[in-house]
Parts: sequence; C-alpha cells; structure tokens
Amino acid sequence: MFTQSVEYIKKFINIEPEIGIVLGSGLGGIAEAIESFVAINYKDIPNFKSSTAPDHMGRFVTGKLAGKNVICMQGRLHYYEGYSLEDVVYPIRVMKLLGVKTLIVTNAAGGINELFNSGDIMLIKDHINFMGNNPLIGKNYDEIGPRFPDMTNTYTPKLINLAEQCAKKLNIDLKSGVYIAFSGPSFETAAEIRAARILGADAVGMSTVPEVIAAAHCGMEALAFSLIANMASGVTDKALDGEEVIKIAQEKGKILQQLIIEILNNYN
Repeated sequence: MFTQSVEYIKKFINIEPEIGIVLGSGLGGIAEAIESFVAINYKDIPNFKSSTAPDHMGRFVTGKLAGKNVICMQGRLHYYEGYSLEDVVYPIRVMKLLGVKTLIVTNAAGGINELFNSGDIMLIKDHINFMGNNPLIGKNYDEIGPRFPDMTNTYTPKLINLAEQCAKKLNIDLKSGVYIAFSGPSFETAAEIRAARILGADAVGMSTVPEVIAAAHCGMEALAFSLIANMASGVTDKALDGEEVIKIAQEKGKILQQLIIEILNNYN
C-alpha cells in the first residue's frame, strides 16, 4: 500500500526530502516560497485521499526551502471530512518512507488562553487529544513503528529551543502552550472551551494531533505551530466564522513563514 504511493511520487521528484511541512488553513502560501518546486496532486497518488477543506489545495509540493530538501503538504486531510484517522496520517507515513526525518506542522487555531490575541503565533509544547480516536488504533505497521510508542517528547525539545531562539532573533512575540484537538467540524461550545482551559489547553483546533502522533510512532522529530486566527467560543462575545479564520491566517501567515525559513536556515 505505502510502496505504491512512494514509488509514484519518486517518479516526479529528484530529491530525497529530509523535512516535511504540513500547512494548515490559510497557510498554504508558505509552499510558494519553495524553489524548483514540483507539485503532485493527492488525487493522482495511489491510495491517497483528496482534501475537501476550504483553502486546502490538496497537493504535495517538493523542492528546496532555505537550502533544505522539503516536501510540503499544501492542504491536509481532516477527520471531520469523513476520513478515518488512518487516512488522515497516511501522507505522514509516506513522507517518512520518502526519507523525511523532521515534521513541521502548522494550523489555524482558536485562542483559549485569555492572554492571547487574534494573530498571535503559538509554539505547541504538548497536546491533548479530545478527538475521541487515535490514528494508531488497529493494525500496527511494525516496519514503521512500535505498537506502543512513547509520547513524552513528542514535540522535540531541541527544535522547540531552536524555534524560540529564531523567534527572538526575528523579534517575533512567540507564544507557547498546549493545543487541544476536537473532531469538528462544528466549533466548540463555550462550555467545552471552559473545560479545555481547566485541563490546561491554550489553543484549540481540529487537526495536528493525529499527524504528530503518527510522526512520533515512526520516529520523526516534530515541531508545531498554531496561528491564533480567532479567540475560541466564549472568550469574547464574537461569533466564530470559518471564512474569517482563513482570512486572518492568510494575513499573518507571512510572519510564520519567516519564522519557519529562519528555523530551516539554522537546522542541522
């Protein structure tokens, strides 16, 4: 299954990617900075599902970014689209088999921490899985990873330190915190957000956690960011709007792009 996908992609690329990047809602513009890029639509890859979420182009883009060989998911798959979590993380496993050692994941999220503001960037230091499912349920692929993977340092400490140093160099006010994932597609209720805050969550979304779990399972290092595109339900009186989330993410995405490029410039 994985072999078919990997062999198809290899027909179109002449690099071995070392870094994978997953681009969330409104953040697809980062892929436009990739040099000598090759785009491969998910729908053309054997055993892949297509992305149906708004503002998700649904393709891999490979090439060089900050001198590093990268493969970028310009649009991810979501549980709320009706796919299994195994489908959602299938591209992560394919990236691993293509040679990716480090995964950088981005998302547009709602702010739970009342000290945050719309437009802030949060470095994810840990997560809470409230999706009611786990991508590792079912058959374990022993060739990819162990049955019971450790999740202690899921978000790689040395990469977290590097991100903080790069943000300081660029004068970016980088927040940090815990991301909680719900299944969606409805936004969370105010009561759910109050409960999430009690549990220690700082931002909320509908993605990222499955991909990072899969990355940990297959031995990848991981780094993740939330662009706070809105404040979560009940934090303000403002009604939540998916189109506004995308708009804010697009406007502020250039700052996150600068940060990721600076991180890659200092990655070794």
